[in-house]
Amino acid sequence: MDTSPLARPFPAMPPIEGAVPRVARARYKTWDRCDLTYVELAEGTSVAGVFTKNVCCSSEVELGREQVKLGRARALVVNAGNSNAFTGYRGREAVEQIMAQVAAHLGCEPSDVFVSSTGVIGVPLPKDKAQEGVANAISAAPCAWEAVAETIGTTDTFAKGATASAMIGETRIEISAVIKGSGMIAPDMATMLGYLFTDAKVSPAFLQQCLSAANEATFSCITVDSDTSTSDTVLAFATGKAGNEELTGPESPGADAFAAAVHDVCRQLSHLVVRDGEGAQKFIEIAVSGAVSDESARRVGLAIANSPLVKTAIAGEDANWGRVVMAVGKAGEPADRDKLSIGFGGVWAARNGLPLADYDEAPVAEHLKGQDIRMDVDLGLGDGTATVWTCDLTHGYISINADYRT
Repeated sequence: MDTSPLARPFPAMPPIEGAVPRVARARYKTWDRCDLTYVELAEGTSVAGVFTKNVCCSSEVELGREQVKLGRARALVVNAGNSNAFTGYRGREAVEQIMAQVAAHLGCEPSDVFVSSTGVIGVPLPKDKAQEGVANAISAAPCAWEAVAETIGTTDTFAKGATASAMIGETRIEISAVIKGSGMIAPDMATMLGYLFTDAKVSPAFLQQCLSAANEATFSCITVDSDTSTSDTVLAFATGKAGNEELTGPESPGADAFAAAVHDVCRQLSHLVVRDGEGAQKFIEIAVSGAVSDESARRVGLAIANSPLVKTAIAGEDANWGRVVMAVGKAGEPADRDKLSIGFGGVWAARNGLPLADYDEAPVAEHLKGQDIRMDVDLGLGDGTATVWTCDLTHGYISINADYRT
C-alpha cells in the first residue's frame, strides 16, 4: 500500500521511564511483520481511558471500561489484524487468557493488564497464537516507539507518533504517544487505538479529566468516513517516575501545563489519523463560527465533514459551496439561510445568504489544488465555535475497503 501523500515523518520521541515497549509476531494474519505489542509499566502507574460508544463493541472495550475505574495499570497488550469484536464468549476468553498470562508474569492482578485488538470484525482471536505472541513479546528486547506505532497498525500507511513536554515546578515531564487509524473513523469518543505514556506523577482522576477534555476537542472532532469502530480506545498511562509532586487536580502547581501538553499530543495524533484517511489526498479543516453554542457548531462542522458530496467536491478541487449549504441545513442545528456565510482558503464565496457580487473563484481554485484545505462557515447566530478535521473522499477509499478482507 502506498504511503499517504499527506504523511508526516515519525518524530524523535524520548523513552518514558517506567514504560518499556516490546513487539513480537503472533501471526494473526499471513503477513511478514510484528503484530503484537507489549508495554510493561512500573508499579504505581496511573491510567485513564476513553472508549467507543459503539454498542457492538469488543470484549477488550467492555473490560477496559471497568479496568480504568480502578485507576492502575501494569501492562498493555495490543493485537493487530483481528479486532476480536462480535465474537461472543470465545473472544472474551481470549482476552482473559492474555490478561492472566501477563499478570502471572508480572505478579499483578489481571485487571492491571489492558488489552486492545484491531482488525477484521467477527473472527475470534486465536488463543494459541495470542499465547505464543505474548510469550515472544515478553522475552523480546525493548524497542523504540516507532516500532510500536508500526506494529499496532492495520491499513495505516505510515507510523504515527507525537510527543510533548511540560514543566511541573522544577521538573520536566515527557509525553510520548502513538496511534493507529485510517478507516472506520468517526467522532464518537475516540475512533482509533491511541496510547499516551508519560513519566509524570498524576492521580487517576486528574489524568482522566485531562484525557477526556482533550478528547472532546481533538479525537471527537475528526472524521474520515462517518463510521465508528467497535474497538476504539485511547489510554493514557502515567508512571510517576519523573519525580514531580503528584498532580491531583486543576489547582495543583503545573496542572495547566500538563493538561496543555496532553491536549497538544492528542491534537497532533488526531490530525495524523485524518492525514492517513483511506485514499485521502487532502487534509480539510472546517472552522465553524456564529453558532448558538460550541456543541452546535461542532455538530454543524461534522455534518459538513461527513458529507460525501462535500468530500468528493474537495477531491475534485471544486469550490461547490452549495454542497456546504446543504450540509449545514441537514445538520439538525439552528441555522438561518439568510445569515449564512461560506468561504474557502480565507476567501468568502457567500455572505449573509447571498453569493458575493465580486466573488473571484480563481484564488479559491488555486487553494483547492493544495493538500491542506481550509473551509470557514459563519452561521451568524451567536458566539459558538468549533473546528473539525476530515479528508477528501476518493476512489482509493473504495478500493481499500472493497479488498479489506482479501
